[in-house]
Amino acid sequence: MKFRAINKENWDRTPYFEHYLSQKCTFSLTANIDITRLLEHIRDKGVKFYPALIFMVSNVVNAHEEFRTCFKDGKLGFWDEMLPSYTIFHRDNKSFSSIWTEYSSEFHRFYKNYNEDISRYSNVKGLITKKDEPPNSFPISMIPWISFTGFNLNKNEDNNYLLPIITSGKYFTLDSKILLPLSIQVHHAVCDGYHASVFINELQRLADECHDWLQLE
Repeated sequence: MKFRAINKENWDRTPYFEHYLSQKCTFSLTANIDITRLLEHIRDKGVKFYPALIFMVSNVVNAHEEFRTCFKDGKLGFWDEMLPSYTIFHRDNKSFSSIWTEYSSEFHRFYKNYNEDISRYSNVKGLITKKDEPPNSFPISMIPWISFTGFNLNKNEDNNYLLPIITSGKYFTLDSKILLPLSIQVHHAVCDGYHASVFINELQRLADECHDWLQLE
């Protein structure tokens, strides 16, 4: 996948980038996503919830350059496409592993890729069990045991980690709606509150319009 360098001399975000990078400024935003319609549809289709969520998140990430901007070999730029790196839980010893799956903008293809990876790696213990993770990946995790109102993950890497970090919690019912707490953490050097809001709003739109994309063939 191609990495496209950014020329900061003619990049309109350069003053913001330099300011917030020097301040090592990251922030997170947590919101409740209404997944009532989504859950009904995936149950009708016999689809698992987690891969549907991973697909939705990956879809939004790939729709916006801001979420694909990072450093590669010390150079600032953005990937043409990102793929999800996500955690899976081992119930027997309460540990987790991180694996990744090839992304496709067609859900049925992504779901097939996901199921193949889960079949192969779900019982393999270790922190990183699917090797050779591509550099154009971003992290997703789930904490399905608790509903939270905020989440923050501190990841420094000499202040050079610019990609979004997505974490969801346990969904719950409120006023006849089923809500999923979801947090996006970003580096202020490349994303502002506007971009984080776009992420949440577009994720909600995908949940509302699940009939349009959640197809198995």
